Amino acid sequence: MNDAESIEFVMQTAREHDVKFIRLWFTDILGSLKSMAITIEGLAEALEEGVGFDGSSIEGFARIDESDMIAMPDPSTFAILPWRPSENRVARLFCDVLTTDGQPFEGDPRNILRRNVKRASDLG
Repeated sequence: MNDAESIEFVMQTAREHDVKFIRLWFTDILGSLKSMAITIEGLAEALEEGVGFDGSSIEGFARIDESDMIAMPDPSTFAILPWRPSENRVARLFCDVLTTDGQPFEGDPRNILRRNVKRASDLG
């Protein structure tokens, strides 16, 4: 599935399952889960552009003078939370953390893992 197909799948699945809120999840460098919530109305924009947040409030992320960050949802991680009611459901998406110029943030654990998996693959 390409990005456009993945985004359409997320949007369609969310509508079909009466999802009202989406939790955007990422971890800090210490592995603590961080969460933001958006409504279904903001999902398409979040999938296209990401959601801005203050990285200086996250342990190990950024100093106050370089704190603007973007949480970019990864459509392949979409899941409806099963412990929530069947009406007004809640889903989640894991996010990549980007800088405001769209580059992967060096301190994002998902980015660190990707780099190390590639490095290991390159070594054989």
